[in-house]
Amino acid sequence: MRVIIGGAGRVGIALAKALAKEKYDLVLVDNDSRAVANAQSLDCLVVNGNITSRETLLEAGVNHASVFVAATPSDEANLIACSIAEHAHEAEEGEDALTSICRLRTASYVEEYAKGHLLEWAKVDHVVNPLHGAIKRLNAGLRSTELEEVIPFEDEAYVIEFDIGESAHSIVGRPLSDVKEDFVHGLPNIVGVKRDGQRSFIPNDDSVLEVGDRLAVAVIGLDSFNPALITFGHEISYFPEEPRVVIVGATSIGTKMAKDWLDHGASVTVLERELHLANKLAGSKTGGNANIDVIHGDHLDRSILEEISIDQYDVALSALEDDHANIAAVLMMSDLGVPHTGLMLYDADLVKVTQRMGISFAVDRHRVAVSNILSHVHRSLSGRYALLAEVPNVVGITLKVTERAKFAGKQVKDSNFPDWMRPAFIKRRNLSGAWESIEPKPDELLLENDRVVLFCLKERVADAQKRFKV
Repeated sequence: MRVIIGGAGRVGIALAKALAKEKYDLVLVDNDSRAVANAQSLDCLVVNGNITSRETLLEAGVNHASVFVAATPSDEANLIACSIAEHAHEAEEGEDALTSICRLRTASYVEEYAKGHLLEWAKVDHVVNPLHGAIKRLNAGLRSTELEEVIPFEDEAYVIEFDIGESAHSIVGRPLSDVKEDFVHGLPNIVGVKRDGQRSFIPNDDSVLEVGDRLAVAVIGLDSFNPALITFGHEISYFPEEPRVVIVGATSIGTKMAKDWLDHGASVTVLERELHLANKLAGSKTGGNANIDVIHGDHLDRSILEEISIDQYDVALSALEDDHANIAAVLMMSDLGVPHTGLMLYDADLVKVTQRMGISFAVDRHRVAVSNILSHVHRSLSGRYALLAEVPNVVGITLKVTERAKFAGKQVKDSNFPDWMRPAFIKRRNLSGAWESIEPKPDELLLENDRVVLFCLKERVADAQKRFKV
């Protein structure tokens, strides 16, 4: 299957790397000579040209493509490219239907898509705007200072990533089959392991963990974070059930951050320099919540921070457009006594830097975008496709249990899942019709129409699909 990626920036390159191991016929298009030069090492065809040019798209083989991804930094270029790609594909009598995926940042364009208009006038099949997922990831990751990464899988399902601590004496140096016998309620579900100097792997009963191994663990509910961390040798800092949260910036991002925290029982204060933005939030539905205060003032003015008793807050976040301004804002609040600090970054290289600065948790927006795009590229999947940040080469995919699958109607322990495949969650509709997440315990039945979120190495994705008769 041919996949054309428009844009060889951070998202485009990361997307090409993720798909390369799955043996797709990849084409990367960009008109920046430096980006093209950087992409030459990838296992794909690289075309130097403008993605809004019909000639360039034909050179990339759009008539033979099944998927076109527009992932440049320009929303307008992405929209135009999708429209031209669809028209060129039809005009050249393309072999298969073309699925177009468009990365967008502008809220009005996203609203156009939600109303069905973009499919009509721009021929966009799927829009990727990772903001919502990034906020969920950030707000969940701030629950503990020991987490390296949090990946939400909806319906209260999460994969958390962290190192095995020094005090995990009962866990390390023993086969996992022996370790499991020590846990009456079951050992937390480890879906991936990365050891320094070695390739990532999916653990089985014979695997032996070591101090310093980086784990990816599947949990259900925010309350499950700390028990998992304690199990693997971490001391847990207290996080209140109803935290006090301060957010810098009444931007669209800051407003969405505030709403998510309010939905989880927090009290929120928003600091905004611009009077019109402060008034806009204060007059909105979110601003009308009894648990939010919107303050017009400079977040770098210590007198304002002291006036609101900043040292009494549990969480500080920044929602400004500039990465460095965000870092400066939360570092000041950390210095003034806020224990949990977090931000979303455009520059992926700054994520590790901020951890060394003492900032609790940061989210790379590009990584979230790549995962969202991959979910649409893998059209045969029934839900999320996610990359693990700290356990490379291991991915999470969602597959539907159909009547054709041999294990439909069987318990998990009788399903004969191979060692290279680790079920993380079972998604099932409850009596009210809503999806819920279920732990894949050995005696849990796999019912027809369930969705199973499982983890495997990138190169085994096709094998996993075969087992589910996809």
